[in-house]
Amino acid sequence: MPPTSTPTFELACQLIARPSVTPEDAGCLELIAERLAPLGFAFEHIDTGGVRNLWARRGTAAPVLCFAGHTDVVPPGPPERWATPPFEPTVRDGHLHGRGAADMKSSLAAFVTAIERFVAAHPDHAGSIALLLTSDEEGIATHGTVKVVEALAERGERLDWCVVGEPTSVSTLGDTIKNGRRGSLSGTLRVKGVQGHVAYPHLARNPIHMVAPALAELAATRWDEGNEFFPPTTWQISNIHAGTGANNVIPGECEVLFNFRFASVSSAEELKRRTHEVLDRHGVEYELDWHLSGKPYLTGRGRLVAALGDAIRETVGVATELSTTGGTSDGRFIADICAEVVEFGPVNATIHKVDERIAVDAIDPLSEIYERTLCALLLPA
Repeated sequence: MPPTSTPTFELACQLIARPSVTPEDAGCLELIAERLAPLGFAFEHIDTGGVRNLWARRGTAAPVLCFAGHTDVVPPGPPERWATPPFEPTVRDGHLHGRGAADMKSSLAAFVTAIERFVAAHPDHAGSIALLLTSDEEGIATHGTVKVVEALAERGERLDWCVVGEPTSVSTLGDTIKNGRRGSLSGTLRVKGVQGHVAYPHLARNPIHMVAPALAELAATRWDEGNEFFPPTTWQISNIHAGTGANNVIPGECEVLFNFRFASVSSAEELKRRTHEVLDRHGVEYELDWHLSGKPYLTGRGRLVAALGDAIRETVGVATELSTTGGTSDGRFIADICAEVVEFGPVNATIHKVDERIAVDAIDPLSEIYERTLCALLLPA
């Protein structure tokens, strides 16, 4: 550790040193709970399907400001490709290296130390502070945050604001807040044909030929126009498979995998309806299975966006931008019980890569930004 080691830096190192490859937690939740217990937090472990989930809350009154995140990380791959072992936090060239350094153990450490300082200075703050943490975000995400949200919803527990500590910054800490994410709707299309010899096409029915015009129309369709925060919905084919491998056989079936990334101005049901309409109009004989992995969510320019934006400007002097780009996050689940959800964290340039890292001089400012957000929302004006 550098001679100027700080509590946030040290806690980040302790978390990185735990090899919590999804869905393992490797003791991260216990470490965080140990830090929060003296502050008066009540803890609830909502574990399911081999996944560790923690709901921690200080206070019982509204409004509720929640910090959310995940302790699991993606596999590091062959350790010999790393300049230093992936689970040995190491400072090199002004950066803290290690799997999870940016995604998102530095954010978790910043949550904890921001809360520690805030509670020490304002033990009688208004409302409640909560943490929602899971070890199942980088994997299939079926037993993590979604299960905690379901448990909270069943007993009528709601949140007013939530900050998810995902790495959202692009070039420098604070330049980007994610105030929403597109939905993700996938389809598995199986087109039925009749297998036969290519020399006798009148005795067969080629499913590739049958579906091609419909696919061309789907690819050219303008599904919506997006809005201030979302680009237009997109439809993309990710895989097409047909045939036996022989070049003289007309296939009997063609399978097409595709995905919608859709804006909040469109619904999954409407996208499904329009897709079936195109396929039916082209006379395609097919089966189509759908999988909705995430609904879109959007937080407008309300109190949370304003408070976080002010905190960023006051701490690092950056005028932040709002963005909804990228894939899905656990914010899609939390939005079901929370009025305002945003994601904010460190620079994401090295996430999921070999030699993942975060600038050392960004770690303490990240914690300060979270603390200023606490002050803005839970202290009298």
